Amino acid sequence: MQTLDQNLYYLVVQEDGYVEWATFWAFLLAGAVYWYRALRLGFEFSNDWFLLSLAVFCLFVALEEISWGQRIVGYRPPEYFLESNFQQELNVHNVMDSDLRQLALRLIIFGYGAALPAIMLVPKVGDALRGLGIMPPPARIMPAFLVTGVGQATYPFKFTGEWIELMLGLCFLFPALAIARTGAPQTRPAGRVLLAFAVIVAGGAASATATRLQRDHGQGYARAVQAELEALRTDFISGLVHSRCGVHKRLFSFAEKYGQTDLYSGEFARLAERGLPEQRAAYLLDPWNNAYWLRDICATGERERLTYVYSFGPNRRRDSTKWEIGGDDIAIFIRGGTEIE
Repeated sequence: MQTLDQNLYYLVVQEDGYVEWATFWAFLLAGAVYWYRALRLGFEFSNDWFLLSLAVFCLFVALEEISWGQRIVGYRPPEYFLESNFQQELNVHNVMDSDLRQLALRLIIFGYGAALPAIMLVPKVGDALRGLGIMPPPARIMPAFLVTGVGQATYPFKFTGEWIELMLGLCFLFPALAIARTGAPQTRPAGRVLLAFAVIVAGGAASATATRLQRDHGQGYARAVQAELEALRTDFISGLVHSRCGVHKRLFSFAEKYGQTDLYSGEFARLAERGLPEQRAAYLLDPWNNAYWLRDICATGERERLTYVYSFGPNRRRDSTKWEIGGDDIAIFIRGGTEIE
């Protein structure tokens, strides 16, 4: 039962899971509402620039959350993102330095969500900022932003980051609902909030299910995956590439982090001589332009070591858990090979 619970949690919070899609819908709705409010009566820069900026920010985050539809459509991002983004996806925030990204997130949470409402309570300062068109979230939303910020800073449990993103989306959505008609934050009917929450939950569930069911078999893709996985296994069992106990990474990230750059000249790389696109060979991508992944589960007293390389398969999303290959994921298990020292 414990393993089942772990697997269910893992599937809920992973990429293209329910939490990620709920986050997308929260930011998308927030952006749409801010956009509607800014343009409803005709846009005036002095009055509406801040709301329009919030709209652009929320819509940008929504699309970043799903990597601008990369895994939905299956396109290959520009080479800059394949090389510079550890996720090998078309999104900007993962190209940024990690410390800078964390600092920017905390400035948004604590600056916009807590400091700005507090400053606006000072009469003269608040009047001056409102005169500039700046509209803070209601002060009553501050605790939600603070809880979100503390969770982001302390990371109390696995995959906290996914829940923090969803909480932040809600923190932007509910103030948007409050100003949708009047332009001033105020308490709104509970029905509107409940309706928005229902849309987020339903949208998250429907989108996650739809991505699980989508299929893009492509001509010969399944055969290509099997051949490419066999080549990768050869690279490992021949000793050209060395695994590492406990690792679970995109194969390209694994090669870069642990110095396993012989992957770029091994059996897999030589498939380029037989038609494998050079960019896929260079960045260890499957035929659907997703990364190949390596998972190495350490041996315990009850379980022998398990190492495998896998592709997300035709639906372009991970269906597997830590313990088993699921859905239409395609994997090959590795026996032999040596460990990174």
